[in-house]
Amino acid sequence: MERLLLVHGSVVGGRPTWGAQLPLAERFELLVLDRPGFPPHPPVDRVDFEVDAELVAGLLEPGDHLVGQSYGGVISLLAAAARPDLVRSLTVIEPPATAVALDVPAVAEFAAGGAALYASGQTDDAEAFLRRFLTAVGSTFAPPSPLPADLEQGARALMVERGPWEAEIPLELLAATDFPKLVVSGAHHPAFDAICAKLERALEAERLVLPGYGHAAQRHPDFNAHLTDFIERASAGSSSTG
Repeated sequence: MERLLLVHGSVVGGRPTWGAQLPLAERFELLVLDRPGFPPHPPVDRVDFEVDAELVAGLLEPGDHLVGQSYGGVISLLAAAARPDLVRSLTVIEPPATAVALDVPAVAEFAAGGAALYASGQTDDAEAFLRRFLTAVGSTFAPPSPLPADLEQGARALMVERGPWEAEIPLELLAATDFPKLVVSGAHHPAFDAICAKLERALEAERLVLPGYGHAAQRHPDFNAHLTDFIERASAGSSSTG
């Protein structure tokens, strides 16, 4: 059975992020990761994509299909680059890897806005910070007030997160790997559209656009079918090439 390693992004952990993918357990083995700092783990003082990429790379087993959403997409790109020998396919959903497309004004503006937002995270008002963040990334999620305990922990993890604009994605290294890549976007934000377009070109990746679900394209009702088809083709191609 093919194994999927699912890497969540900011604010919420594995099962809230990948709830719509849980039915895929009938077809695949699912490893739904909860990164450090997210429930059920205790809070952390710092969230760093490089540290979490090392964690994910250490969890990879030969033939794994790596799937990452948002900040988890940045982590997955770095983990796949670190251990390409273990990856059978890579899927990323709107990774905020702004450094790959800073020549696009919308991306440069988005990166600068993110830096300014994170600089304001020194406040203890986790709810206000979370709401500003969700607006910035084009999320359709409207958190309750006051925040439930799990969500407040996720917001506080966000406030100590290393900005994804600092991530240096090794595009040439990834482009030289043999495993198929799929880049997914939601057609809701010009910066994410531009980042995904750059990854599509640089990595010779397949591109999937699923509008209507904001920054959470994995919740689109067609996502699972597309992902299943991509993984099955990747597995068949790997088998045919030995």
